[in-house]
Amino acid sequence: MIVPVSPQYGGGALADVLPSVAGALSVPGETDVLGLPPARRYAVLLLDGLGWNLLQRYADAAPYLSSLMPTGRSLTAGVPSTTAVSLTSLGTGLPPGAHGIVGYTSIVPESGALLNALAWDAPVDPRRWQPHGTVFDRVAAAGVATRNVSKSRFDTSGLTAAAFRGSKHRGADTIEERLDATRFASREGQSSLVYVYDSQLDYIGHQQGCDSWQWQKELTAADMFAQRVRAALPRDAVLLVVADHGMIDIAPEHRVDLDAEPALTAGLRLIGGESRFRHLYCVPGAEADVLAVYRERLGDKALVLTRAEAVAQGWFGAAVEDRVSPRLGDVIVASLGPVALVAGRQHPQEAGLIGLHGSLTRDEMEIPLLVDAG
Repeated sequence: MIVPVSPQYGGGALADVLPSVAGALSVPGETDVLGLPPARRYAVLLLDGLGWNLLQRYADAAPYLSSLMPTGRSLTAGVPSTTAVSLTSLGTGLPPGAHGIVGYTSIVPESGALLNALAWDAPVDPRRWQPHGTVFDRVAAAGVATRNVSKSRFDTSGLTAAAFRGSKHRGADTIEERLDATRFASREGQSSLVYVYDSQLDYIGHQQGCDSWQWQKELTAADMFAQRVRAALPRDAVLLVVADHGMIDIAPEHRVDLDAEPALTAGLRLIGGESRFRHLYCVPGAEADVLAVYRERLGDKALVLTRAEAVAQGWFGAAVEDRVSPRLGDVIVASLGPVALVAGRQHPQEAGLIGLHGSLTRDEMEIPLLVDAG
């Protein structure tokens, strides 16, 4: 059985990156737990879906990034290892049990609706859903010019408001626009922090698989983009390259369609999360039966835990805030073997994806922290 990777909150997780950057920028009260080089200017480039193991496997396709690996290290994503959760941990410096975005989709306890945290498709105020201040808030209050460079449509998204408030968003839909925005933002003020996001690797991985030639081609493009970001920065700036999660390919024959097996939907009122990490919301009194059925069906291919058991494992941080706990599944299924739990009727867009993530395997959890100090 594959041994799950425990998230290293507090000294080796994605949530520790921006607090450490703030410490390296000499922001009062911030601690550089990752030991980053002191500097007046930082840029953080997040390449969505670039797992540490993937970068090692395909190092030849990424000569610039792989040249930084000997002095870099791996970090862990949080749990689940998925974009909305990870970006919020990055922006807030908090584990999901504190910031409250606990999955790609999760229940809104007050209404019973399902919130897709990327699309932000439920009428939920992101500032109430995630009430904590961000690292950007603290850095900006200390006089550091802060910018968030990503696609224009993210400017008004709920996830941006939850994860990145305190930074000024600069919409940039092409590579050249992103480079221009980074070049300008990195020279503002006496001190600066620029966050740059690129999603293409993740997109190709989902559609074609992360072991496909198309993914390797996109990795080369991401490598060139990272090198151009470095060239756009002032000489005294430090570039960090990180990711939000890794990825694993799951063959069609290893997909379990929950909607096609009545025993797997019995006792459920809602299916959340994603295919590698499911939040199962049970009708009252059905939790024990759901737990037993899933454990028997999946065996050693997955960890099937109650909410209390998952919280006790520390998956979501040292503590889960009271407002956050009801958002977690009554039963939580974390796939370890080559299996994906799709829900064809409820979540049809997931059923055809090849590259997946969300769970606690090394391929999904381990991400790079690469440092180029110029």
